[in-house]
Amino acid sequence: MKVVRTKEELKALLPETGTVGLVMTMGALHDGHRRLVDAAVNECDTTVVSIYVNPLQFAPNEDFDKYPRQLEKDLKLLTDVDIVFAPVDEEMYPRHPLVRVDPGEVATRFEGKTRPTHFAGVLQVVLKVLLLVRPDVAYFGQKDAQQLALIKTMVADLDVPTEIRAIPIVRDSDGLALSSRNTYLSPEERTAALALVGALTAAKEAAGTGATPSEAERVLATALAEAEGVNVDYATIVNPDTFQPVSSNAKQGLAVVAARVGPTRLIDNMEVCFG
Repeated sequence: MKVVRTKEELKALLPETGTVGLVMTMGALHDGHRRLVDAAVNECDTTVVSIYVNPLQFAPNEDFDKYPRQLEKDLKLLTDVDIVFAPVDEEMYPRHPLVRVDPGEVATRFEGKTRPTHFAGVLQVVLKVLLLVRPDVAYFGQKDAQQLALIKTMVADLDVPTEIRAIPIVRDSDGLALSSRNTYLSPEERTAALALVGALTAAKEAAGTGATPSEAERVLATALAEAEGVNVDYATIVNPDTFQPVSSNAKQGLAVVAARVGPTRLIDNMEVCFG
């Protein structure tokens, strides 16, 4: 494993032949990240992992300063990776970027409504790293479903020659979706947070036993409304590619939720099939 801090060092190490797989992270690695890395290592000749807490995707009132940074600990989980790209802010953004990626209308809803500048910052850094690494395949987790949809759209619309591969959500033994922000939860808050996966499961079961999209959505919303210690931001069922509402005759959709448990904002989602 080679750890590089600059674009020039990265460029010097990238191979001229063979397939390259990329996993982009903000560090604080957990088993969910590791699942992405495993896929890249198993499928590609060279695996690159980026570790960078991107300031452009945090609003002034968000947790940029306290976001966990633990590079040495993270590197211990990446011993089978070929290259780790861990730049500092001055390397990624020598000056404040004047040209910005516009994520479009989809980025104004759901996560984008709560965090208006978030997806523009995400797509900015994703595009930069894709252009720096030029991977054949880039691996992203399905937990950040709206982000995944926007990255796929950006890559298609801008003809970026990288395949975007989605990896299913990794859950802890109690069902909670793995997230670096789970470390913020107290034991009582973690128990309360299980309401998210419980509500998603209830909606999935309802859809599978004949509920219409609107009926399954009511099951989802009701389960969360009845949960103690959970302040719901949104709970709905959407088309996973467009994040538009699913039609009344849809055969499948994506149930998406976001809520605050204590001071921590959590997101989760689950595929649902109707019929």
